[in-house]
Amino acid sequence: MSELDVKPRLSRLEAAWVIARRDFIAVLFSRAFLFFLIGPLFPVLVGGLAGSIGGEVSRAAVSTEIGLAMSASDNAAMKAASEKLRPQLRGVVPEFAEIAEARANPDFNARTFLEEKKGNYAVILSGSLAAPKVVGTRGQIDRWQGPVELIAATAMGASPTAFPESSSSVVASSAASERSNRVRTAQAAQMVLFLLTMLLAGMVLSNLAEEKGNKIIEILAAALPMDAVFMGKLFAMLGVSFVGIAVWGTVGWGFWAIAEDAIVTVTQTDYRNLPGPAVGWPMFIALGVIYFSMAYLLLGSLFLTIGAMANTVREVQTMSMPVTMMQLMVFFLAAYTITMPGSNLETFAIVFPLSSPFAMLARAALEETMWIHAVALVWQTISVALLVKGGSILFRKRVMKSGSAGRVKRKRAWFAGRKAADALVEPAE
Repeated sequence: MSELDVKPRLSRLEAAWVIARRDFIAVLFSRAFLFFLIGPLFPVLVGGLAGSIGGEVSRAAVSTEIGLAMSASDNAAMKAASEKLRPQLRGVVPEFAEIAEARANPDFNARTFLEEKKGNYAVILSGSLAAPKVVGTRGQIDRWQGPVELIAATAMGASPTAFPESSSSVVASSAASERSNRVRTAQAAQMVLFLLTMLLAGMVLSNLAEEKGNKIIEILAAALPMDAVFMGKLFAMLGVSFVGIAVWGTVGWGFWAIAEDAIVTVTQTDYRNLPGPAVGWPMFIALGVIYFSMAYLLLGSLFLTIGAMANTVREVQTMSMPVTMMQLMVFFLAAYTITMPGSNLETFAIVFPLSSPFAMLARAALEETMWIHAVALVWQTISVALLVKGGSILFRKRVMKSGSAGRVKRKRAWFAGRKAADALVEPAE
């Protein structure tokens, strides 16, 4: 039996499993993967520290203090009125501080004082209670003029001396607040899905480029069905991605367990009290894992197709840039349709394979309907199979053409060597 008559002894499923196991073990136990796991932790740590420091600096730089440059009695009346109104108007009543320069200088000019960039006041209040004058920039005047007028009126006794006590009835949530919170959940889920996909899908491309460079891929393609090789590589990198996510998730969970109270205090948001997605947290997390897998396989199959068309690593990098930009546009499309349920644009985002995982994950956060997820997953699975098949066909036409020529040359060399051997044996006989 000649070399060209040899057929693969493994089925496509068995071949895919062999390739997946080989690539998974090779990548998982490499030193590069360890550095890959550590790499994203440093930007997150630096970003968190920078955000915390930047927020503290911004809070310190933005002043809500109003300088008082009126008479001593008017200054005292404004302070007393602000303290009276503060319980009812939390966050609206500013802090007042007397300006020492105004108290010492009868000819104090608030405009000149601010233009000389002295002090750190939002605005300066001069004039009298009956005719207060607010001096400051246009934005600060628009912000504080109303509260200042209310406080001045209270100081003159123009407002009620006692506010009526109102009763309150608190509801856990309303339809508007529930919808608003679920939209935020959908946006956050889409962002996490996009970042993880873009961060991890590049491993498929780098793995294929490396094996094309050292001709391993041609050896595999000569022994196994090419679509099985591609599928095995996709699922191997998907498994490696889950290992990376598990490591990052464990580190994040440990950090949250240690600093949960501090995080809630800094962000002013207790995430434990946020309403869950429409399908419930267990189902939403399960769908998130499934849709991440589909998004990864879809993008990875595109990267494999790019690797099939490229001849060098530089070509791979150049050709992958449009796909990366397209994926960014796809993410923007899915994010834009969150507030447009049932529209034609949302339908397109669900049907288009690359945006379908993002759009469907957002729908899981907003709506309880489950059957549409089954339909979407079937369509995404078919799309992955079609992309893998197309990439394998392209690879055989563009890359394995040289491999086939090499095998023909080896075949001719084998026949030529056999004839030479026969010629040497005949005279001896």
